[in-house]
Order: sequence, then C-alpha cells, then structure tokens
Amino acid sequence: MGQLLFKKCFWEAIREGTKRTTVRRWRSARVREGGRAYSPGVGWLTILNVDVVRLEQLTDADARADGFETLAAMRRVLAEIYPDLGGDGRQWFRVAFKPEAGERPSEQGKLF
Repeated sequence: MGQLLFKKCFWEAIREGTKRTTVRRWRSARVREGGRAYSPGVGWLTILNVDVVRLEQLTDADARADGFETLAAMRRVLAEIYPDLGGDGRQWFRVAFKPEAGERPSEQGKLF
C-alpha cells in the first residue's frame, strides 16, 4: 500500500475518472500493480499498471489520460513540478489507476 499525492486541481477529474494516469519521477516504483494507494482529497485508488516510460515516447493520448488537453500542456506542468532533471538518478513512471467505490474525502480531506 502506498500513497499518491495530487494537486487539488486534479481531485475532481480523478473522482470522475477523466484523469486515469499520472507521470512521476522516482528512483524506483513507489506503488505496485494490483495494489492500492491512498490519495488525500480523493480516497483510495486501485493501481492498474506501473510502467517505466520515456517522456519522448508519450503521446497526446497519454496526456489526455493524465487529465491534460495536449502533450505540450502536460510537459509544461511536468517541467514545473520536476525542474531539475539532470543526473538525478531517477526514471519516469506512468501509473494507471482507478478510484475505488465508497466514501470519498471532502475538499478539505475529511470524511462526511
């Protein structure tokens, strides 16, 4: 079991199922396929797939699954979140997930 943190602007898209992936830069995978991850503000997520990817291989379809309209928009956000990429010893991971049914945290992260 792990944890995935998302910016608040993505919470509703995750709950609605329009954001189904996230791209992360890690030394090693922090979640596992078939496992669960808790996301404050969203709730529990089932991890469907975890792949090592190269940014150059990602497409507009990958960006849409990640909640962005275009690949360029996704790359801009990734550059803001991960500004220093040189020699950090990390890889890019694409994590596919789906929200679990049941109680969802409120906008403030508390359960009703």
